[in-house]
Amino acid sequence: MRNRFIAPVKGRLIAISLLGATLAATTPSVQAQQSYQLPDLGSTSATVTTSDEYHLGRAWLRQFRAQTEQWQDPIAQTYVRSVLAKLVPYSGVDARLVVTLVDSRLLNAFAVPGGVVGVNAGLFASAPDEDEFASVLAHELGHLAQRHYARRMERVEETQLPTMAAMLAGMIIAAGGGGSAGIATMMGSQAAFIQDQLAYSRRFEQEADRVGLNAMAKAGYDPQAMPEMFRALQKLAALQGGNPPEFLLTHPVTESRISDTQARADQLPSPAHRDDPSYAMIRARALLMLNQDMPSQAMTELEQDDPPEAAVRYLEALNDARQTRYVAALDKLDALARDYPDLSMIPATAAQIAYDANHREDALARARRILRLSPSYYPAQWVQAEALLQTQPAQAFDVLRDMSEQYPEDPNVFGLLAEAAGRSGRDAWGQLARAEQLQLEGRIDTAIRQLDSAEQVAKESGDYAMASRIEQRRKDFIGYRETMQNF
Repeated sequence: MRNRFIAPVKGRLIAISLLGATLAATTPSVQAQQSYQLPDLGSTSATVTTSDEYHLGRAWLRQFRAQTEQWQDPIAQTYVRSVLAKLVPYSGVDARLVVTLVDSRLLNAFAVPGGVVGVNAGLFASAPDEDEFASVLAHELGHLAQRHYARRMERVEETQLPTMAAMLAGMIIAAGGGGSAGIATMMGSQAAFIQDQLAYSRRFEQEADRVGLNAMAKAGYDPQAMPEMFRALQKLAALQGGNPPEFLLTHPVTESRISDTQARADQLPSPAHRDDPSYAMIRARALLMLNQDMPSQAMTELEQDDPPEAAVRYLEALNDARQTRYVAALDKLDALARDYPDLSMIPATAAQIAYDANHREDALARARRILRLSPSYYPAQWVQAEALLQTQPAQAFDVLRDMSEQYPEDPNVFGLLAEAAGRSGRDAWGQLARAEQLQLEGRIDTAIRQLDSAEQVAKESGDYAMASRIEQRRKDFIGYRETMQNF
């Protein structure tokens, strides 16, 4: 399942870049307005506004995609969004969040100004249950809610947005596993300053803990999981000696902090036990991806934490599929789906496996059954688009056009849209969609060259309306590139 949709791209590191598939549902008119927006980074005020944060974060994420290996897993990503959706109403965070998953075993999660939340696959491996996983996300939302980046910047004399840009550039390396040494190498004389800015103050950590604990309790998670997770991190740091988890480089855990968090958690209610294997199933996906060269190790790691029996069956099905035992995998998943009819991830997994087995009609039928009940369930939308692309590319184009409006900053959607357009004879559309994919991945120069080609194709075919549209996008892309170079 590793990087199954689009291979990672390495490129030149720029201070910031952009992305943004929104977490909160928006109306079609708003989606259409968002579809072609690029961030305006022109402000140089010492005061960092929420608008500045929003655009900076999405600009940063574009370049982050170009610099790190992404874990492209629609089922896992949709699950993380669902956890955030439970926490956001009680966190005081603007709901315009975007999630990025990182293909890394390092234990890390991070939040970037403007609502970008990143999760390494390694966090799933290290958090044995959903409450502990949610505690990390709740803490990160606490930092966003309290606007700790902006507040820290405002305390630095004569700070301007480029200083924040440099800090976020350092986070590209830190989040990807480079740590402080990578930051120092990249930023030279500013390294000490940036290193200091990456580490939150004790007060900021306590504020994020408090906000996170309250959000957890109100969202139905167990606040006791936060001090438990901190103890586990502290223990892991002691075992690793000079190489503590990446999360601790920017979120240091002390005994006093654990005690304070425990005292606060003790004052909040703990919910009754939930009989839901969803998290354990997502964890199984992460463990299999991280141990793809030795799948048996994934099962060993999963079983160490006494998982629900359903998660073990789910991982067995995933292993069957990896070994091309597709019939056995589908039989297991269909049985699981009967036992847990409300978990869309199970039939969605079966639909993806049916597609991988070249059973395209079966995959399409399975995906459409899910979509009749959950029309916006992204993993099923994706399988439907993949299957249609192979059999009915014109229909796939229509489906993917709608998806590009629903997910205007998802490069995977635009990549598939480019294929559908090409296969259905819409060459200019195909090249335009490819250009959108490239700019969302942080490859703005290549995207501009792609638009040049698209415009020529449109003019040669006499489609001057499309040529005009492409020319406008070219101006947008060039303006964005110049802004980034000046920034």
